[in-house]
Amino acid sequence: MKESGRKQGAMSPCAACKLLRRRCAQDCVFAPYFPADEPHKFASVHKVFGASNVNKMLQELPEDQRSDAVSSMVYEANARVRDPVYGCVGAISSLQQQVDDLQTQLALAQAEVVHMKMRQHPPSSISSPSTSNYPPSTINHHYHHHHDLPSQTKSFFPMDMVHEIDHQATMGESLWSY
Repeated sequence: MKESGRKQGAMSPCAACKLLRRRCAQDCVFAPYFPADEPHKFASVHKVFGASNVNKMLQELPEDQRSDAVSSMVYEANARVRDPVYGCVGAISSLQQQVDDLQTQLALAQAEVVHMKMRQHPPSSISSPSTSNYPPSTINHHYHHHHDLPSQTKSFFPMDMVHEIDHQATMGESLWSY
């Protein structure tokens, strides 16, 4: 058992025993995880989970898993103190919303790049080396033969997004300016 919750030589109580105002025994289950110099850790865990429940949880776990469990309890307790309703789920939801927003911004930026490339090199000015050796009637037949089939791919961007991008590009606005 680690002695990180006690000072060398003296029997200083761990943060848990100090807060609970009890004598800290040599085999105190809290002492290795709630050192005396970090009283805020146990205070928030005690406030959210209760000392008795934390004691039960720690005693039911193998010693090699207790440190991770305490870290999780401290994280959840701090999140609950900040946001009593949602706790860490609120933080996770906020981060997920940020990821969604950033993915949307990335998609818009990618669409803007494609649109700008299309404006620089319109399809009519691009000559395909594979079709330049064939007479126009052969090319048209080849083109219509493949494009009469139903398309198996869907556009990555909804049409209203493409129109909005087109509108912004023609107005000289950048999607990066808000």
